[in-house]
Amino acid sequence: MNAPLKVYLAGAGRFLPGQPIPWEQADQVLGELVDAPAHLRRWLASSKPLMRELLGIESVHYAIDPVTREFTEDNITMATKAATAALAEAGIAPRDVDLLCYGAAHMDQMPTPSARLQEALGIPFCTEFAIHANCTSAYKALYLAWSLLRAGGEHRTAVVASASMASSELRAEYYNQALLDKESLFLRWFLCDGAGALVLTTDAAYSRGFEVEQVHLESMAGTKPSLMFNRRPAYWMNPVQEYAEARHHLRQQFRNALASETFVEADGSVFVHGLQRMLTAGGISAATIRHFQVNLPARHIAETIVAECQHLGIRPEAFYSRLDTLGYCGPPMALICVDTLLREHQCRPGERIASFVTEVSKFMQAGFCLRYGGE
Repeated sequence: MNAPLKVYLAGAGRFLPGQPIPWEQADQVLGELVDAPAHLRRWLASSKPLMRELLGIESVHYAIDPVTREFTEDNITMATKAATAALAEAGIAPRDVDLLCYGAAHMDQMPTPSARLQEALGIPFCTEFAIHANCTSAYKALYLAWSLLRAGGEHRTAVVASASMASSELRAEYYNQALLDKESLFLRWFLCDGAGALVLTTDAAYSRGFEVEQVHLESMAGTKPSLMFNRRPAYWMNPVQEYAEARHHLRQQFRNALASETFVEADGSVFVHGLQRMLTAGGISAATIRHFQVNLPARHIAETIVAECQHLGIRPEAFYSRLDTLGYCGPPMALICVDTLLREHQCRPGERIASFVTEVSKFMQAGFCLRYGGE
C-alpha cells in the first residue's frame, strides 16, 4: 500500500455579512418579541446583563439589513464569497478544483447545497458532498477532503466550505411567539451568521507552509442525550401544523447542559477527553500547539476548558478565540478562525494550529491540527 500523500493548506477565506452589530442592539435587528408570553419577556430583560457577562460577546454579524430587516445573503451566497476569497488567496482557478465538501448545521434545500455552491463558484466538474452535522459539520467536511486527497487517486485540489445563517431561525417572524419557551430563546443570545472556507491541495507548490496533519472525528450519540434540537419528525410535516405546534423552533437545554454528568465525566470534561484522544492518535505533543481554538460559544465555558487543557500541556497563551468581535456562527467558526489566525499571527516550523469542538445536539466531537513546516 502506498504511503498517504501530504495535504497542504493552500488558501483560507471568510465572509461576515454586514457591519458588526453591537450585542446590545441584536434584538433590534432580529426583531423584538412583542407577542411572547409576558413572563418570558421579563426573563429576557432581567437575564440580559448576566448573559452579556457570561458570553463575552461584543458584536455579532447578521445577514439582515438593520433598517429594512430583510435578508441580504443566504448560506450559498456567503459560502461562495468565503470560498472565492480562499481560491484567490491560493491562486487556484475554480476549474482546477476536483473536490468540494460543504458542511452546515442543517439543510432542507433541493438540489443539495454542495451542488448549488459548485455552480456558484463556476466549478464545471467535480466530486461534491454536503454534510449536515451541526457544529461538527465543518470538521467532517474537512476530514472527508483530507482523507480523499491523501489517498491519492483522482482528487488533487479541494474546497472545504461551511456557512451558517442562524439569523433565519432567530428573527421574531420565524417564531410562533405564543409557544416560545426559554429553550427556544437561549440560542438567540449568541448565534449569528458567517461563512468560512479552506483550499487544500497535494501540490506543495501551492502550500502556505501548513500541512493538514490530522483531522479527528468521534461521536458519543449512542450514550448521550440530545441537548439541542427541534421537534420535527423524520419526515415532512404540513407546514401549517409544524408552525402551530412550534416544532420548528430550535431549542437548547442550557440550565445544566454543560455542568451535569452529560458533559462532565468522572475525571474531566468530554471535551478534554476527546482532545486527548486526538493528540494521542496523532502522536502530537501539546507543547507544540502555538494556537488552539476552543470552538465553544461562551466565554465562561471556554475559560473552564482552558484550565483543563493546561493539564495536557497546552500553554495558556495558546488559547485563541474571537467570540468578542465575531460572535459565534456555529460550524464555520473553525474555518473562519483559521483564516483570522493566518492573517494575524505567524508560526515557527514545527508549531501547530489546533481546533476542537463538542457539539451538544448529540455529543459529536471533532478537531484538527495544522502543522507549520515553513514556506
